[in-house]
Amino acid sequence: MSVKQSLLAILDQGPCYGYQLRSEFDRRTGSTWPLNVGQIYNTLERLERDGLVAKAETDAQGHVFFEITDAGRAEVRAWLGSPVQRGKGTRDELAIKLALAATLPGVDVTDVIQTQRRASLSQLQELNRAKYAGADPEGPEELAWSLVVDSMIFSAEAEVRWLDHTEQRLAMRPHRAMALELSTELPKRGRPVAATPTEKVL
Repeated sequence: MSVKQSLLAILDQGPCYGYQLRSEFDRRTGSTWPLNVGQIYNTLERLERDGLVAKAETDAQGHVFFEITDAGRAEVRAWLGSPVQRGKGTRDELAIKLALAATLPGVDVTDVIQTQRRASLSQLQELNRAKYAGADPEGPEELAWSLVVDSMIFSAEAEVRWLDHTEQRLAMRPHRAMALELSTELPKRGRPVAATPTEKVL
């Protein structure tokens, strides 16, 4: 998630100070992605350096307001008008954990999957309870919150389906056939060139 563009989008509605930006971000996302004030002020410094925001007035309480510049407004329009780019590789801890577990001798990968499934189903139940316990999603804050929670529910459901798929796939072959011993070939120095998922398929 881009904190930079999110703060710019809020500032496009009018000048704000740091704590106010955090409050507005929470209101618009259902407090599902907590930002600390230090992170906000660091981002504001970078935005100011890049000419996307400028310091405005300081009120009687000492709050320093920031306002968006024309360049900042152009950045917001470009962000809202472009798709979110997903990474080509994965840094998903669960996918990496299961890939390793499936190839490590002596590891019961089925047990690893079942442990994760229980946790994923528990999270899914909590998300569904939170959704249905919420207020009527007619107001803008409730609607914003429910959109984020829906996304989390769909992700949790997809994770459970993927775990089921993985377990079925691994059940078709004995674990000893998948186990990888440490390679006896010593790697050369330097970073290996990683193949993209597309190259691996080809």
